[in-house]
Amino acid sequence: MAEAKFQLFDDDLQELAQLFKALGHPARLQILKFLASKNACFTGDITEELPLGRTTVNQHLNELKKANLIQGSVQGVKTNYCVNVSEIRKLEALGKDFFDGLNTIECTDC
Repeated sequence: MAEAKFQLFDDDLQELAQLFKALGHPARLQILKFLASKNACFTGDITEELPLGRTTVNQHLNELKKANLIQGSVQGVKTNYCVNVSEIRKLEALGKDFFDGLNTIECTDC
């Protein structure tokens, strides 16, 4: 039933909501910041960069991959992770359009 109500909104809002949901945890934001700071794909153990267990980090990585915000590939025993720059740019554009469309005049009567 909730899925049917989700379809009542335009595609951009649905997509933006999914992306915001994927960004809705500080660990995921930290993962994105870490990967972006490398200016290249990162091969190694991201769990060493976060104060969380391996299973938890892997769950956050999976959420970011599901949202297409990061890309990962397995090469033997190594996993490479990269920020999906085109999806980040898309998120930026959708977010800008959304926030620009809000009435940002501060309410003085509230």
